[in-house]
Amino acid sequence: MALLSKPNEKTESGFSPIPVIDISDPESKHALVKACADFGFFMVINHGVSSELVSVLEHEAVEFFSLPASDKTQVAGYPFGYGNREIGRNGDVGWVEYLLMNANLDFGSHSFFPGLFNNPETFRNALLEYTTSVRKMTSHVLEMITDGLGIEPRNTLSKLVSDKNTDSIFRLNHYPPCPHHINTNTNTNGGNNVIGFGEHTDPQIISVLRSNNTSGLQINLADGSWISVPSDPSSFFFNVGDSLQVLTNGKFKSVKHRVLANSRKSRVSMIYFAGPSLTQRIAPLSCLTDNEDESLYKEFTWSEYKNYAYHSRLSDNRLQPFER
Repeated sequence: MALLSKPNEKTESGFSPIPVIDISDPESKHALVKACADFGFFMVINHGVSSELVSVLEHEAVEFFSLPASDKTQVAGYPFGYGNREIGRNGDVGWVEYLLMNANLDFGSHSFFPGLFNNPETFRNALLEYTTSVRKMTSHVLEMITDGLGIEPRNTLSKLVSDKNTDSIFRLNHYPPCPHHINTNTNTNGGNNVIGFGEHTDPQIISVLRSNNTSGLQINLADGSWISVPSDPSSFFFNVGDSLQVLTNGKFKSVKHRVLANSRKSRVSMIYFAGPSLTQRIAPLSCLTDNEDESLYKEFTWSEYKNYAYHSRLSDNRLQPFER
């Protein structure tokens, strides 16, 4: 289990530099662009997603993760299904268990619903309603971003994640309480914070996170320091993915982030990874570059990049091989 020393947490004084954006206000489009460029990360309020719906899904997630390990491992799989400690197949581990699903499937087709949930119909419906609402919110945010960039048509980005063939993923993470006295000699520099999910960027276009009232998420700033993200179960957090960094020719930054385990409380998070279709070609948008020579990245398909990402370590700079 990886440990690390106490980070430079700029939120200890009560001040957080993380942008908070009201997406019900059309004029927030400029703030969104600035947040994507400066942080690659922002919190949204007045998002329109039902709090009751979120509560139902979180309750069902907690019920699932409370099952005996022998039950949960019945639906273990790769890349979709249940996982514990191991993150991918390239040696990354964390203090986390998770359930990973293709967000574009009919959730009723998942074989584990009937056997492992007290109310499989409730869980399935909650998942479907939640991902539908979050997909709608994500499209709205991306259209506001294109407005802020002065790009037309305004669905230039949103259409990439709203098509029926998009390759989006939904993930439920559970970080159990982690005692500080864990005995480990792996990747430690003398601290006592345990890594729940190691530092990484997300390969998709944009990711949408919601968690319970337990903190742990941190993002990496341009100066190399880490800051803690205050927990806010009533809001959603967006982070720029690698593909959006490429589409904007580096104007937006794919934010590196990680999760630290909590010694006393469980953390439950749900993440919607908005990805394009597998055949979608990803390259800097021509409207953001004067000529091809200004493009910082080679063109690739989402399938090519996804395959490369699946064969890399969490902390790898996955975009490097695609840089010009």
